Parts: sequence; C-alpha cells; structure tokens
Amino acid sequence: MQTTDTKPLSQRLFHTLIGLQEEQRTPAQVKEHYLVEKELAHRLRVSSREERKVLYTSLYDELYQRVPLNPQLTLHTPDQAGEEIESPQVRFLRRFLHKDAVVLEIGAGTCDTALAITRDVREVYALEVSEEITRSTHGPENFSCLLFDGFDIPLRARSIDVVYSDQVLEHIHPDDAFEHMANVYAVLVDGGSYICITPNGLCGPHDISKYFDLVATGFHLKEYTNTELYRLFRRAGFAKVKAYIGIPAMYVRYPLLLLVVQEALLSRFPRKISRALARLTLSWNIRMVGIKPRSNASARRKK
Repeated sequence: MQTTDTKPLSQRLFHTLIGLQEEQRTPAQVKEHYLVEKELAHRLRVSSREERKVLYTSLYDELYQRVPLNPQLTLHTPDQAGEEIESPQVRFLRRFLHKDAVVLEIGAGTCDTALAITRDVREVYALEVSEEITRSTHGPENFSCLLFDGFDIPLRARSIDVVYSDQVLEHIHPDDAFEHMANVYAVLVDGGSYICITPNGLCGPHDISKYFDLVATGFHLKEYTNTELYRLFRRAGFAKVKAYIGIPAMYVRYPLLLLVVQEALLSRFPRKISRALARLTLSWNIRMVGIKPRSNASARRKK
C-alpha cells in the first residue's frame, strides 16, 4: 500500500536539500537547534581552562533544556538501551574485552553501549558531563554512572583495562585534548587500550552545523584527521596505535601510513573539493586504538 508523506512541502524540500530525509523536525526546529548550539559553543571556544571545568557541564545541560527535540534525547528508547540501537558499536568494542576486564566509557551519553557490555566484563564505569542526559540511567550492580567536569577522571591510576569513547574527542576544546589523552593514559593498566571513535574532519562538519557551514561551528570544537589523532596518541605515550575501517557489520585493521598519505593528498584541494573527495574515499568516522606500553616489571610478571 502506498503511503503519503504528511510533512509540509517546505519541510520535505528542506530535508531533501540538506540530506535530512529521516529528520522528524521542521526546518525551523533544525535552525533553532543550530543557532542555540552555535551560541553555546562559542562561549566554550573562547573560555579559559578554569571556566571550562564548569562550562562543559552547564552548557550541555543548557542545550538539552533549550532544545528538547535534540535527537540525542528523542531517539533514545530506554527499553532498548544497549540492544539493537548500539549493536554496531558493541560488536566492535567486544573484540577488545574479556570477562575480567574493567571498562570505562567517557562521554557515555544515555549509556546504551556501557550498559550493553555489563554482561561481558567484570565492571563498567560510564563518565558523562551532563546530568540531563543521564537522569533516567540505571543499570546492574557492576555498572556505575559518574558525572565529571570533562577533565579529571575520578578513578585510580592504572585501574582500567579498556577506555572507550565514541563521538567525544571532537567535543573537547583543542587546548584540552592532550590533557584528556594524558588522563586516559594514566588510568589505563600497562598494556591497556584506548578505543577512540571520532568523526573525520576532512569529511565534516558532522555536528548540527553540517547543514549550514563548511567547518564545524557547533559543539564539535575540533574535528580531527587520522594524522592529527595519531600524533596525539603518540605524544601521550601510547606505544602502538592501530586504525580500523569498514562498515558497521565488519571493521578491519588498515595501515595508518596509507590513511596519512591519503589525507595529505586530499588536503591540497580547496575545502569544498577536498570534502567531497574525502566523503567518497575515507571513512567518515576515525576508529583508532592506542595501546599503553607495559613496564619492565609488568612484562616480567606476564612471563
């Protein structure tokens, strides 16, 4: 039976032009979201480090309060948490887990992924800056949801086997990115892994400003390339860094050198052309895993 699209013509045309065919909001609601997020992001961009310790929490709470139709809130169904909605992320993450692992997810949002892996590991911690988005979150005994200031990780050094973040690094002020990496490195056990998934800046922007601007002006304060992220991992001390590409059902290791060369070539073109080519030839999301080196003492115990 043929169905009729009941959206107003202006809404259907707007969605077609900007690639939002599945968007349920009206053009006015999308534009309002953009203007609010751009305003709040500007306050974060020009803030000092000390101001950001408060703003990371307050501005995201303000966004969710002022934009109640934000997809992060409306697309979340608590009864399905950790099931079909997040299955691609969970399937990728599980290859790095074991039954005795202690896992930390940073920027857990509605905690769907963190909750989904509680049955696979010993303990799961979920860190989030926004109280608004975690308000209804609850889980089993081996799950803890903690609020933090976006800087200090409230866990002991060398206590976590796997750290995971998905769509988080781009929300951190670029002046704070190295400190974030260093803090992750500190809480990892020797030989532990940091799995970082973040949108590729060459294909972006990926935040709400993607419908209006050539570069991110919303809460994606910096969108990275594979090259930039690799350098950040290495600067923080990670001994090995691996890249993965693929589709939700299957991700495979891919030589980082090839990605670096490809990005260097694409960067030579004007922005509009490089973005179009990047979207055709690169994964829109970077999947990178850094492995903390083992100390001599822990290496001897392993033997």
